Amino acid sequence: MVKNRYSKSLTIILVIVIIAIVGLLIYFGIDVYRKYYIERAAGDAVKEFEDQMNQIASLPQGNALDLNGLSDSIDVNGLGQDGSTTQASNEGTGVKYMGYDVIGTIEIPATDVKYPIVADYEMSINAMNVAIVKMYPGTIDLNEPGNTVLVGHNYRNGTFFSNNKRLENGDKIYITDNTGRKITYEIYKKYETSTSDSEYMTRDTNGKRELSLSTCTDDTRKRLIIWAREV
Repeated sequence: MVKNRYSKSLTIILVIVIIAIVGLLIYFGIDVYRKYYIERAAGDAVKEFEDQMNQIASLPQGNALDLNGLSDSIDVNGLGQDGSTTQASNEGTGVKYMGYDVIGTIEIPATDVKYPIVADYEMSINAMNVAIVKMYPGTIDLNEPGNTVLVGHNYRNGTFFSNNKRLENGDKIYITDNTGRKITYEIYKKYETSTSDSEYMTRDTNGKRELSLSTCTDDTRKRLIIWAREV
């Protein structure tokens, strides 16, 4: 009798252990697949965006390009890498990523980040799950004077803003908008704050171009905020 009970207990423990192992394998398998899928899709979107910007840059001065049938065309007068303004709007490029309009790209060499930036006026969790999202309030367009707020998840797997904790003052961030402007920003402040703190979203930059990057800390209890200014 005792032996039978002992055998049943061992069987139950073994089943629980097997279920736990299978659950962990499924969890890590989904995480790996999600990382691979997102990285591949993001890479495709960045390449399509860059190809489109190269096409714009190759046009003769004074011509305009209709982006995939969009009603607003881009006036390429003044396009260049010097940050000069154009008549283009960052509200859409015709490039789509996960169903969202791509309005630019972000590069952070120190953490090997290169992703499309999407516009989502509703600031939905769905957009933040799959992309770097430009938040509102803040500047209307990328690379405009004022505080541009970019939000990305910390999946703790290297994607999006998972490695922002490794960034230091002096590290560079490159933002390319849909006029072809590529602006260099330099990090000058990094801090943690509560999840209810939103002051970084509306901070005054005295008319200068600045970025605020926002993500969760590894334990999700706080926000990790990074400020960067144009250089």
